[in-house]
Amino acid sequence: MHAMIPLLRESEFPVIRRRRPNTLQVNLGYRCNQACFHCHVNAGPNRTEMMDRGTIDTVLQFLQSHKLKTMDITGGAPELHNDFRYLISAARKLGVQVMDRCNLTVLETEGQEDTAEFLAQQQVEIVASLPCYLEDNVDAQRGQGVFQSSLLALKKLNRLGYGQSNGNFQLSLVYNPQGPNLPPNQATLEQAYKKELANRYGIVFNKLLTLANMPIARFGSTLVSKGQFDSYMQLLKDSHRDDNLDNVMCRDLISVDYQGYVYDCDFNQMLGIPLGEQRKHLRDLLEHDFYGNPIAVADHCYGCTAGQGSSCGGALEK
Repeated sequence: MHAMIPLLRESEFPVIRRRRPNTLQVNLGYRCNQACFHCHVNAGPNRTEMMDRGTIDTVLQFLQSHKLKTMDITGGAPELHNDFRYLISAARKLGVQVMDRCNLTVLETEGQEDTAEFLAQQQVEIVASLPCYLEDNVDAQRGQGVFQSSLLALKKLNRLGYGQSNGNFQLSLVYNPQGPNLPPNQATLEQAYKKELANRYGIVFNKLLTLANMPIARFGSTLVSKGQFDSYMQLLKDSHRDDNLDNVMCRDLISVDYQGYVYDCDFNQMLGIPLGEQRKHLRDLLEHDFYGNPIAVADHCYGCTAGQGSSCGGALEK
């Protein structure tokens, strides 16, 4: 795999600073039941890196000390972590809203038969990957059989009340392009998703989030191998919009890796670009005031500000 930092570090991306955080994004580890081409975490079934219980307890301390509103859990497939339920239950007792970034197929794996029911019981918001409403496109990007397994999981979530317009259980789907292109208009694509999934399979959901592929990890390395890296970076830079800078996720979010070290965002985490001048652990920042701190940027940040914008919450342009 190609090293991406040398290709991204020299950047003219605008200087941006933090507001006070309201979200802690927690990467529980890199183990996953899938190994997707676009995955910026390089997650897969053979990865063993997982957060230990001591670090999980520090996460809970941090949520409480900073009075954060939201915990955004990601991986890998975070559901595969042995303390997944412990962390969620403890956070909910603190009054923290929890989001689970779910690949859907994990809900159909052995040992996860009642995970969807647990998520509903805890009123966890689910953000689920489904890069298309067509079977061939999904399986081409994520592996044979992924689409049908995803449909089974979505139907299970619908039966539990997820995705209903008059319900309390929020279900968002996530789209990302298959290649070096920007996502289409989020609102227009959402209408197509809702129509096709309802008509074909009787599936409903609340909203669609469109995410751009970041030129890092597997996707970035593949772009380099195919000679497409420079053209994709030029597309991102040419499509940059200053209007998106106020809404990028790093202004209000802190990312923590499975070891407890903190970053400005999940993408910086994967590139090893720390929050601040040197790597810091969550336990050393329990009383830290993040307001006004500069955010570490590099060329991959153009992936968040290009076109309609892209973040963990979908398009930035409303």
